[in-house]
Amino acid sequence: MSKEPNRRRTTAALTAAVAVAGAAVLAGAPTAQAAVVDVNYACETKIGPKGAVSPVDIKAVKNGSAYTITMSFEKGVSDSPVELPKGVMTPRADLVLGGADSGTVKVKGTPNTAAIPPDTPISIGTLTGTYTPKKNGKVTFTAGTLTVHALGMDAAVCTPKNNPGPSLELEVTGLSGGSDTPPPADGGDDESTGAELPKTGPLDSAMALGTLGGTVLLTGAAGVLWLTRRTAR
Repeated sequence: MSKEPNRRRTTAALTAAVAVAGAAVLAGAPTAQAAVVDVNYACETKIGPKGAVSPVDIKAVKNGSAYTITMSFEKGVSDSPVELPKGVMTPRADLVLGGADSGTVKVKGTPNTAAIPPDTPISIGTLTGTYTPKKNGKVTFTAGTLTVHALGMDAAVCTPKNNPGPSLELEVTGLSGGSDTPPPADGGDDESTGAELPKTGPLDSAMALGTLGGTVLLTGAAGVLWLTRRTAR
């Protein structure tokens, strides 16, 4: 009986196992970790100091070479002594970057869709902005200054006073020419020496696994061919 069908089944099974393992690596590698963080805002308003603690949630969705960032508030942080008519209040905020990047990302909300009664917390809702990474690595996003613009002026400017932790950790990978580590202290340039920084992301692990699987398949095929030739003699 020919052993060819058995060899084909073994090869197919090994190929499938490598493919499944590679998919598992990709599926199990998180690109972002979000956490709802309580932010204690101290607000300077036109009617004196205000303040409140609001849980803040920050998320990122890949959009081409950039990310759409959303910042959501579960509670209002200030109120108004007078009614705010529909469409007169717009919130905006700065998100402080850390880790592999620095600076801020600006996010902005939409005007209020309904009138806000006096002496009630102003609903901030969801603010949206765009983040374009400059290099590979883990980037953190932390709630910064929140500004409530109403009735043609900045009615409240709120700053976190409890030193909140990041609400989002985003793993940026796949940027061409991106760097996972800062340049050497002496100012050396990896590109000028032709060196390539090591790649340690989940995608690279999957590619390495696929390469290993391909090597195993080729080695197995070579062994089968050698045994076949010896038998034929």
